Amino acid sequence: MPEHAGRGPARGVAPKGILRRRPEGWLFKGIYGLVLASALVAALDVPGEEANPGQDALWVLLTALTSGAAHGYAHVIARRASGDGTAGPGRVRAVLAEWPLAAAVLPTVAMLLTAEAGWWAEETAADTALVFNTVLLFALGTSAARAAGLGRLSSCRAGLLDMLLGLVVIAADALIG
Repeated sequence: MPEHAGRGPARGVAPKGILRRRPEGWLFKGIYGLVLASALVAALDVPGEEANPGQDALWVLLTALTSGAAHGYAHVIARRASGDGTAGPGRVRAVLAEWPLAAAVLPTVAMLLTAEAGWWAEETAADTALVFNTVLLFALGTSAARAAGLGRLSSCRAGLLDMLLGLVVIAADALIG
């Protein structure tokens, strides 16, 4: 019987809990986190202003954590509004399930922290983070398409479309900065 008939999921079918979502949810959050990190590092790296890569790293991380928490809580509110309310632990799990978004910004945070340590200039760290995130967008898009069963050429096209998000941020950074 269907799940909505009140008897739960069909036998042998894993429940679709927050932490048991398929990898596409992780890919979605990872891509979102990479684009978020790129946009933030581009916005925080203002030419002519005094460099503060440590503070920029903190802002990138705090924004990702806040965005993840807000996204998870939005799922809780949407479930509550649909009449499918969950208990307290379900709310916490919904927020914690957003970890790929926060994890996706960690390479950018690490690059900014190496600039804080004096290993390179903040501008170099920001530019490197933008390029790195763009390459990761291509890799995630390609691997997701391959996992979905697409051929190599179609997967590369999908990766290029994801990469386009990063290129738009880089172009905007060049035009605005």
